[in-house]
Amino acid sequence: MTMFCRPVTQTKVICVECRKHAVRWVANRRMSEKSDTNSARQTNGPLSGYRVLDLSRVLAGPYCTMILGDLGAEVIKVERPGSGDDTRSWGPPFKGQEAVYFLTVNRNKKSVAVDIKTRKGQNIIRQLASKCDVLVENYIPGKLAQYNLGYDQLKTECPRLIYCSISGYGQTGPYAKRAGYDVIVSGVAGLMHITGPKDGEPCKVGVAMTDLSTGLYAHGAIMAAILQRQKSGQGQHIDCDLFSTQVASLINIGGNFLNAGIEATRHGTAHPSIVPYQAFKTQDSYILVGAGNDGQFRLLCKRLGLEQLIEDKKFSTNKARVTNRKELLDLLKKMFNTNTTQYWLDLLENSGIPYGPINNMAAVFSDPQTIHNRMIQTIQHPDIGDIRVPGPPVRFSDFPRDAPSAPPTLGQHTDHVLSNILQLQPKEIERLRVEGVVQ
Repeated sequence: MTMFCRPVTQTKVICVECRKHAVRWVANRRMSEKSDTNSARQTNGPLSGYRVLDLSRVLAGPYCTMILGDLGAEVIKVERPGSGDDTRSWGPPFKGQEAVYFLTVNRNKKSVAVDIKTRKGQNIIRQLASKCDVLVENYIPGKLAQYNLGYDQLKTECPRLIYCSISGYGQTGPYAKRAGYDVIVSGVAGLMHITGPKDGEPCKVGVAMTDLSTGLYAHGAIMAAILQRQKSGQGQHIDCDLFSTQVASLINIGGNFLNAGIEATRHGTAHPSIVPYQAFKTQDSYILVGAGNDGQFRLLCKRLGLEQLIEDKKFSTNKARVTNRKELLDLLKKMFNTNTTQYWLDLLENSGIPYGPINNMAAVFSDPQTIHNRMIQTIQHPDIGDIRVPGPPVRFSDFPRDAPSAPPTLGQHTDHVLSNILQLQPKEIERLRVEGVVQ
């Protein structure tokens, strides 16, 4: 190879420096061959032919780009050399050397390790941006502009680029420069205030719903921008943030305050405007029951043998049930506590009433509906064998699910991307690696 000072086949003595290069080249070539297999994923998905440059980390951004990858887009994930995405170290648990957290939100991506703090690293990102349809990033507003990688700096040379910024609080405003993790923003934006037991402390939701909702909003906004680009021929900047997403997601609770001046309180599993709509303790666990209209309440009363409640004016309408919440719930709590959860599940089967158990993870992933909907996705990872993750929740009639590519190892596709997309020669890539620009 041109990286050696002389062809290694011409002499039995190889200099020490060449030997180092040779060892490094063989290792990189093996990784490249592995990445070629991982990169060979063919798809006829809705986003097949679109390329996404992913400069995001942790959850909201990676969740967004994973959805785009599930839909067929080619996703190039840019990571820091040495450490990579923060979630690579978020464990235990680990699967081999990889944190399970990272594995769950990074399928169908290629990893390129580039130091964007260097001038050469910035040039690589600009070149990649010119080859991509979408760029997703979640740096603190203004940070990428310091590296000449902000939207205003890229839009001239990449006029068709859709540039999606995901931040804690938005690109402008009094909180723009604040870092924004899910749990912090869920508190600032009101979610924790309305989550938890009625007389208890505010609680964090079990998963990072503010992050996940922001990723979903960003994915939808990117799809809309792609459609608009088909009309205008121009890209644009998308400003998506956790705070705005969470405020928007307050929906009826926010509306209650804005229109009726009603300050929200915590209701545990109950609903402020629907009764009954909550968990009830049984002899051995809990059951959830929701009567979203008067017809469902009548069905519930018949199944429970409480027909006398149907004509009682205190309970005959939802408005009356909300007013007389405590009296009705005391009756229902007493009833459900007389038998087991399975007894009530069997009794309510095919009733037309929304109901269900509160499942742990073992029950969720062995549930027949989980299996039927193919929600457990098994992926072959090149280093750690099979991994299992929650799969895509959407099914298309004309877009069968492809076998996903495994979440990448750090820098697994650096050589593949630089040589195949940017047309860099092996000697150039090796020089960048020696200089610490790429890994």
